[in-house]
Amino acid sequence: MKHSHDFVENYDGLLGFGLDRETDEKTITCYLQKFSDDELLKVLIKRLTNDELEEIFAMITRMMKNHFSEPEYHQYFLKEED
Repeated sequence: MKHSHDFVENYDGLLGFGLDRETDEKTITCYLQKFSDDELLKVLIKRLTNDELEEIFAMITRMMKNHFSEPEYHQYFLKEED
């Protein structure tokens, strides 16, 4: 299996935003892992508008372009092996 969602399965700390950077990072990690759950997305994806789909795609693409080098993109997002 190439993908994992271990953090959300094991984290038992505070979920909240705006308290401090560490809690914000852990909250976003949990939210993203929960959001990408197959069962959740099966329900949600059909309810999203075309604009919402485009917005999500654009935001994720922009963040990857801003924060990943080309090799990192291939390693971490595409899960390509050398």
